Amino acid sequence: MDRRHVLTGIAALLATPGLAFAQSRSAPTSDQIMRRLDVEPRRRVRPEERVTIQEFRRRPDLRRAAPSIDIQAINFEFGSAEIPRSEFRKVREIARAFDQITRRRRRARFLIEGHTDAVGSRASNQALSERRAASLKRVLVSEFGIPSRTLEAVGYGEDYLLVDTPYEDWRNRRVTIRRVDEFLR
Repeated sequence: MDRRHVLTGIAALLATPGLAFAQSRSAPTSDQIMRRLDVEPRRRVRPEERVTIQEFRRRPDLRRAAPSIDIQAINFEFGSAEIPRSEFRKVREIARAFDQITRRRRRARFLIEGHTDAVGSRASNQALSERRAASLKRVLVSEFGIPSRTLEAVGYGEDYLLVDTPYEDWRNRRVTIRRVDEFLR
């Protein structure tokens, strides 16, 4: 390989840092999670417009407005919802961020969304995403002491793909965390 090709490749990576980051499955730190969740929502909701958590789950417009972060770094076994102990270090970062946010915002509430790719049946993906979101909630509560009342879990299966493809794509297998307290009654 000649030097010109190497330099062209490096220049391309530097020109598109988002591409290099998008390929990373590294776990975000608690500080990175906090910077994404401990901010004002994209849209203000007046008190009379606030909704229940069940209504919030069905409102893509409100979900998009809530502070959020996609976490693709928690690795599940194929078809499994169990979080292996080897992944607890990553979950600890989420717990630290939640703990810091709830100290500042006593009414903080978080929605844990499970997402899958489009491989398999819609029904099995829906069930798997629900089990994975519930599993993360269970680990945060039982292993890291996060109060259960601050967490809600929901699965969306393959409904909100990041990469619109019927094939396997790791970027679609993720957990999205949203801070939802400013939208709830």
